[in-house]
Amino acid sequence: MSTRGYNDELHSERSYVEGLYTRLDEERAQTKAKHRAALLGDGGSPMEREFEVRALAKEVKRLDVADNGLCFGRLDSLTGEHSYVGRIGIFDEKDEFEPLLLDWRAPAARPFYVATAVNPENMHRRRQFHTRGRQVVDFTDEILGRPDSDERAGRGDAALLAAVNAPRGDGMRDIVATIQAEQDEIIRLEHPGVLIIEGGPGTGKTVVALHRVAYLLYTQRERMERSGVLVVGPNPAFLKHIDRVLPSLGETNVVFMTTGDLLPGLHVTAEDAPAAARMKGSLQILDVLTAAVADRQRLPEQPVTIELADVTARIDAATAQWARDEARTSGLPHNEARAKFVEIVTWVLTERAIARIGRGWLTRDDREAWEQLRADLLTELADNAAFTAAIDDLWPILAPETLLAQLYSSTDRLRAAGADQSLWRADGEAWTVSDVPLLDELIDLLGRDKSVDEEAERERKREIAYAAAVLDNMVGRADHMDDDDHLFAQDMLYAEDLAERFLERDTRELAERAAADRDWTYRHIVVDEAQELSEMDWRVLMRRCPGRSFTVVGDLAQRRSAAGAVSWGKLMEPYVPGRWVYRSLTVNYRTPAEIMSIAAAVLAEFAPDVVPPESVRASGVAPWSRKVGADDLSNAIEEFVREEADRDGTSIVIGPPGAPGAVPASATKGLEFDAVLVVEPERILAEGPRGAADLYVALTRATQRLGVLHLDVLPQALAGLTENCHSK
Repeated sequence: MSTRGYNDELHSERSYVEGLYTRLDEERAQTKAKHRAALLGDGGSPMEREFEVRALAKEVKRLDVADNGLCFGRLDSLTGEHSYVGRIGIFDEKDEFEPLLLDWRAPAARPFYVATAVNPENMHRRRQFHTRGRQVVDFTDEILGRPDSDERAGRGDAALLAAVNAPRGDGMRDIVATIQAEQDEIIRLEHPGVLIIEGGPGTGKTVVALHRVAYLLYTQRERMERSGVLVVGPNPAFLKHIDRVLPSLGETNVVFMTTGDLLPGLHVTAEDAPAAARMKGSLQILDVLTAAVADRQRLPEQPVTIELADVTARIDAATAQWARDEARTSGLPHNEARAKFVEIVTWVLTERAIARIGRGWLTRDDREAWEQLRADLLTELADNAAFTAAIDDLWPILAPETLLAQLYSSTDRLRAAGADQSLWRADGEAWTVSDVPLLDELIDLLGRDKSVDEEAERERKREIAYAAAVLDNMVGRADHMDDDDHLFAQDMLYAEDLAERFLERDTRELAERAAADRDWTYRHIVVDEAQELSEMDWRVLMRRCPGRSFTVVGDLAQRRSAAGAVSWGKLMEPYVPGRWVYRSLTVNYRTPAEIMSIAAAVLAEFAPDVVPPESVRASGVAPWSRKVGADDLSNAIEEFVREEADRDGTSIVIGPPGAPGAVPASATKGLEFDAVLVVEPERILAEGPRGAADLYVALTRATQRLGVLHLDVLPQALAGLTENCHSK
């Protein structure tokens, strides 16, 4: 293509994209006007108006995010037709809604990502735009099928290389303009069960999983939006790193959590030692929890005396045994089964008391007197402090936190539950991440406190009764009202509806409501760094998603948790037999080849059977190492920080506990930085297999530059580093 021809094409593309932005601005202005009208409007029910306001607000957000790279490419078919591909779909309302811009998730847009010279998907050319703000500043063409002599052809990787070489910012960016064919196949996979995406560092598995969520929300919006999506990540820094991706794609009904956040009201980050984490993460802990609950369902060592007005009653071991057996066989959770326990004990005590009180004058034929005496005894028992204390001792109402804390802080209770004494700790409530699934399990084992639920129901009925009285009063005055302000009963619908008017309406967004509700169930769950989750973690997540629809992202080679996964099949088959599929990503888009060769040497030592991902590029910058003395370590780190502060992008120092200014490798999982300085790798490796996995993670965070500072002899696996007396 001649320079003049290229300039003409560029001018034409600029004009078309400018027209798309004009259409976007018009649609956004119309939507904002509708939103304002809905906020001020008084038509329809409050619930209908609230629904409309929320829907319009969501549409405004969708249109707002489209400003960032609205259109990024064009497809030319073999028949000469062309289609533009972008962040959202835009249609020409004047031409039977002809698409002016294809949403990247639409089926018609798929060839933009998967067409190749060998398999052109009936396309002749793929054109990728390079933009600055709203303006197209350049474009590159890739001729599909039979290459021609176009001098600008064959540069289809230009956009990808520009993206991976660009300085990193504060958060992960979407990849809608540069999705690769192997990634697109996974993003559009319609499998209804569990999809496992495994890939080494830098293969884009996280961003692929997030784009798959956006795709599923596009294709199954009605089903998925009502329940929302949960994204589970390894740490808060990771969640902060990725939390912009889905909003940048116009999707907001998403909850982000770590496994330490899965129980509302708790935010746990502390970790157990490997042995304790392994024990708590295993399904064997279920037997311990069951035994710990059963241990609190006691029998009295000596009969418990209950002094009543006319008789002394006693709760003996036989009575408690019968009541306990009946309560346990009821199949109810502990707190709910307490009612059965109380019922049996009360029946035995009242039967014995009636027999003693009525000896010589009362027979069962005198039913009225018999029932009256029983009623009096029941009232007396209910008000008897000794009886209440005895019940609380033999079958207490338990909260998960109370039971688990008392279990951990008592060697006797641990022994009775069949638990290893290594679980003992003085502060039983010093929760760790491994405790969260145990607390969640105990909610089901213990059940609710029935008395609290009954009081809540009584309060609801009082509100309804009040609303009903107001309704009756309004209807009763109907004949005294003018036609203009006449209020009919049918206008009020039901008393329950009116009661809700007097209660605070829950106006939180879906994500807020879901995060605060332990019983909320999601339509789909994304689990990142899934190799770190224990069997007990998975029980929690399976409860949160009855439909078993998951996108699972991980790399078994990076597992550091003693309770983590060792096999995807072993993990998934118990929950979704035959309903999980496996896909792998093999291309490293993050780590330059120079750095990946060093990381691969570390990988070969602790996971020799794992093939490292192949880097898509080389940076031309050799990773370096530098030996320093203990007194010089801080100065060397400060030197690195100063030098990187003058460069574009981000940087980080990673090291073992106590290393000055360093963060542990575990806190950087899933993150990426332009420059990384690894401090004291020999100490990281000293932690054994977990340390080797941590070092592998640390080495693969860099997108451009890697340096290593060591105090002792450099580990053999890092022999490929260039030794320098000064950092670069």
